[in-house]
Amino acid sequence: MESRNPIFSRRGGVGQQAWSGPAPSAQQLNEMYNAPAYAPPSQPPGYRTMTMDDVVMKGFFTLGTVIVAAGIAWYSGWGIGIGIGAALIAMVLGLVVSFRQSANPALILGYAVFEGIFLGIISNFFEARFNGIVLQAVIGTMMAFLGTLSVYALKIFRPTPKFTKFVIGAAFAALGLILINFIASFFIDGGLGLRSGGPLAIAFSVGMILLGCFFLLLDFDQIDEGVRSGVPEKYSWLMAFGLTLSLVWIYLEVLRLLSYFSGDD
Repeated sequence: MESRNPIFSRRGGVGQQAWSGPAPSAQQLNEMYNAPAYAPPSQPPGYRTMTMDDVVMKGFFTLGTVIVAAGIAWYSGWGIGIGIGAALIAMVLGLVVSFRQSANPALILGYAVFEGIFLGIISNFFEARFNGIVLQAVIGTMMAFLGTLSVYALKIFRPTPKFTKFVIGAAFAALGLILINFIASFFIDGGLGLRSGGPLAIAFSVGMILLGCFFLLLDFDQIDEGVRSGVPEKYSWLMAFGLTLSLVWIYLEVLRLLSYFSGDD
């Protein structure tokens, strides 16, 4: 039966010539022997794959933009109205980056600026009521980051596809509960009690902090997979955005949780 392999199909039958072309010379055989067995596909000029250093540098740059913007908003004494406006703009930019998986530095840094303005204003508000709470929240966020990084680096736990689906589903459920609680607060004092400072509010904030740490695990896994897969360097901006988003989430929830245990001055 005739083979479908184009190489094998060139063979003739019994008694036919196996090679139709002229016999190669000794020099040609030597060149064929010295040629590399595999030639990697050529990449476009300027193409570079993402490295861990790229993610670290972009992460510092993005998070640094958030901190600088927060510092300016803090010392400028801007009101809560500006903070709400900045939060809405940051949310829109964050959704665009998340759903489009955009690695556009302008969009990501724009998000960082407006998110930083919101954080600076809300942090100043909490600090005015609870002296020293912002520093405690920053330390708590750093501990959560380092603890989650240790869990991932030591391979104590690695995200699975089921875990990823669970985290995303839990995030949508949590955001839905926050929205329902906000709407209910117009009709019932304290709404559902998710942000009232009681036992349910404490449990909800702890759950939100854990959820933020779960997102950090997904971020670390995505970065690791991206480096090993050789994705383009530009996607280090998207990885930095994911880390910044998770850290902002954790910081805000730690800040709120600490406020439940702090007394007014």
